[in-house]
Amino acid sequence: MSDRYFVDTNILMYAHASAAGEKHVRAKALVEELWENRSGAVSTQVLQELAVNLRRKAKKPLDAKATREVISDYLAWQVVVNGGDSIPEALELEARYQISFWDALVVHAAQVAGAEILYSEDLSDGQRYGTVRVKNPLTSSK
Repeated sequence: MSDRYFVDTNILMYAHASAAGEKHVRAKALVEELWENRSGAVSTQVLQELAVNLRRKAKKPLDAKATREVISDYLAWQVVVNGGDSIPEALELEARYQISFWDALVVHAAQVAGAEILYSEDLSDGQRYGTVRVKNPLTSSK
């Protein structure tokens, strides 16, 4: 079993959104576990989306300094850089699985990270994309 777990933007957002109730509790617990085990992975896309969402979409938006601190913390995780080669790979995944291009980039990054589990609320729980399986940690079936 892989010791890497890829985390999508929405899970990280909930981990930082104390007003999100039970979703916050579950996401925060997962992120804390990944910190303890040093097993979290993200991509540049996820960190970019997180930076924007923490400043614009959060119920209590963060300022630039606080956002920079959060993103800097996640740079300690394995970070997959979405380079030029990621685009054709994501286009192939998009066509094969009929998912959005942006979701396909996330799936591709999870594959590159060597993660068997992709934690996401956006993609279908239990869905397999090659070697990666989506798991929604926010549902009661966790």
